[in-house]
Amino acid sequence: MPMNVILLERVPKLGQMGDVVKVKPGFARNFLLPQKKALRATKDNITYFESQRKTLEAQNLERRGEAEAVGAKMTDLKVVLIRQASEALQLYGSVTSRDIADGAVAAGVKIERSQVELDKPIKNLGAHKIKVHLHPEVTIEITAVVARSVDEAEFLAKGGALVAENERAALEAAEAAKRAAEQAAALFEAKPAEGETAEAPAATEEAPAEEK
Repeated sequence: MPMNVILLERVPKLGQMGDVVKVKPGFARNFLLPQKKALRATKDNITYFESQRKTLEAQNLERRGEAEAVGAKMTDLKVVLIRQASEALQLYGSVTSRDIADGAVAAGVKIERSQVELDKPIKNLGAHKIKVHLHPEVTIEITAVVARSVDEAEFLAKGGALVAENERAALEAAEAAKRAAEQAAALFEAKPAEGETAEAPAATEEAPAEEK
């Protein structure tokens, strides 16, 4: 049976601060209540919230301002993660939200794993855009650069793209076939016509006969 809760802050896809919403009991007990994002919507809790609304709104506004200031400094953040991978650019393992949070800390920016939005682990090399929630109302985007070496990471960070070995071989084969076709076409166009080939020797042979 759904549980009624009153939100103490904005929760994406659920509601704004002060909204009374119905949620699954497990979601409330495992996330909303322990994270202090909501209270059970009892009469006493609703009364308490209304008495504290202005204070809560002021605190929320202050935290949002701080998050916006931090976000402005993180707009160009690139988190570099060095991993082993196959020739097909697939990782031997995966990159998780914890890895990205740890990488950000290593880069001098403190964020929590819970702030990183990652629907599924990253399993291939490349530059990946990742959303980070600094505040319920402030979301920024950073880049997770997953590479096999620092040089490769720099290449990716500058906008470069990696090509898997099987794709590279296919591209090279297609390019070679194209060059061969162009050479064959050029050779065919340069070959003299049959009439021209026959007349040239005849003219050469007649010259000595006239001299005699």
